[in-house]
Amino acid sequence: MHENPVIGVYLAHPRPGSFNHALFDAVVAELRDHGCAVRAHDLYAEGFPALLTAEETGTVAAADPTTDPHLVRHRAELAALDALVLIHPNWWGMPPAVLTGWVQRVLAPGVAYKLDTAAGEPTGLLRATRALVLNTSDTPQDRERNEFGDPLERIWAACVLPYIGITDTRRTVFRTVTDSTPATRATWLTQARREAAALLDD
Repeated sequence: MHENPVIGVYLAHPRPGSFNHALFDAVVAELRDHGCAVRAHDLYAEGFPALLTAEETGTVAAADPTTDPHLVRHRAELAALDALVLIHPNWWGMPPAVLTGWVQRVLAPGVAYKLDTAAGEPTGLLRATRALVLNTSDTPQDRERNEFGDPLERIWAACVLPYIGITDTRRTVFRTVTDSTPATRATWLTQARREAAALLDD
């Protein structure tokens, strides 16, 4: 990765003071300590408009230009990123709605990928090739895998990120959060900082 990389960090959790917020703060601080230009977004705090409009439901033709200031900013920033970090809880095996809306509205055709036909293979349009996903969960690992099939792994590592050209997807789940101790959380924050820094390795 080149000198002074640009990293986008996206938080999706509505409660100030959550452990997700602590992860976000730790990752942003670590990346800035390494000289990165960090584009840090707390999507709930920013009031990101998550509802996809009827005009935005196309998947092949390039998305029309938008005047929505949120979309203008996020789509422009996306093109300049060298890597992404996504931070969110596991809710019903899905990301929170605001992040799902961000994916649907920002990772648009002609912005994040190109698709020649509906049945064709996408071409990623982003400069970024790496992403780190940090999740929190109150579901034990064995149950997540054996009973539910780890749906967040499928969403990010199979469905979303490869579609836009991310070839290196890394994911860590911190669990179980509700009954974790302050010492455990401090260890997790150190791990998150280490994994964020590792995104910069050549």
